[in-house]
Amino acid sequence: MKPPEVDRVAASKAAVAARRARAAVKNAVVDGTRSATDVVHAGLADQGSAEGGLRVRELLLCLQGLGPVRVDRTLLQLGISPSKRIGGLGRHQQPKLLDYLASREHRASGSATTSGARAASPAPTRLVVLAGPTAVGKGTVSTYIRENYPDVRLSVSATTRAPRPGEIDGVSYYFVTDAEFDRMVAEGEFLEWAVVHNQSRYGTPREPVQQALDAGKSVLLEIDIQGARQVRASMPEAVLVFLLPPTWEELVRRLIGRGTESSEEQARRLATAKVELAAQDEFDYRVVNSKVEDAAREVVDLMNIS
Repeated sequence: MKPPEVDRVAASKAAVAARRARAAVKNAVVDGTRSATDVVHAGLADQGSAEGGLRVRELLLCLQGLGPVRVDRTLLQLGISPSKRIGGLGRHQQPKLLDYLASREHRASGSATTSGARAASPAPTRLVVLAGPTAVGKGTVSTYIRENYPDVRLSVSATTRAPRPGEIDGVSYYFVTDAEFDRMVAEGEFLEWAVVHNQSRYGTPREPVQQALDAGKSVLLEIDIQGARQVRASMPEAVLVFLLPPTWEELVRRLIGRGTESSEEQARRLATAKVELAAQDEFDYRVVNSKVEDAAREVVDLMNIS
């Protein structure tokens, strides 16, 4: 039998209210007014609450830096289904999730220092790839890391494009000719390389990266999304970080404001950026570049995550 019309309306209203309540919980975790641990405790105490009805995967996606790839790996390690709701967690799953969240919260509280320097304990050897859409500020963030975190080795890419004002050969990039780039490709000297914006080529020389890793150094690669995919294929242990703009409007403002491209080139790069933003779910972590020093610290802190 069909339920009376009034019942269907009431059920629809209740469903909308429940979704809004769960959204409010997620927003509170994102803006830091509630901890994920608090949400889990509330959901376990009342399965019928908004917290109890929230999927664990949705909660983890609210945590700073975590992307869908890393979240799914974490759920697999914890033995929790992506569809599992907090209120439905089993007695063995509950402590595992709470221990994981407590560990993350402990690391977050201990990672920041007043001087912006690294914590006393050295970071383990790790290869971190920083990528993102054009004009998001990858170069600015990586430069800040190079200048303020000397323990991190920043890989220098080779490129066929011309230097921009203020860029230094061998520091910002290795600026090479097309012929030299062709030679390096032919001799297998690149860890990854790609054509970016249908124009210039960029590549990461393999030897300096491997030498730094062999010496126990942490290495940061600031490369494009195509290159990040190549690194993931050849070095699965690498951690991929996607740098996001605060908003699309801010990305447009940054691109136009730097004044280094023609209007035609700006339009081409913005079209590419829309495609690049759609690739963020392929990455392990997401970092929003609202403030350079904060984004840089988040990237460096990820080198301590096991």
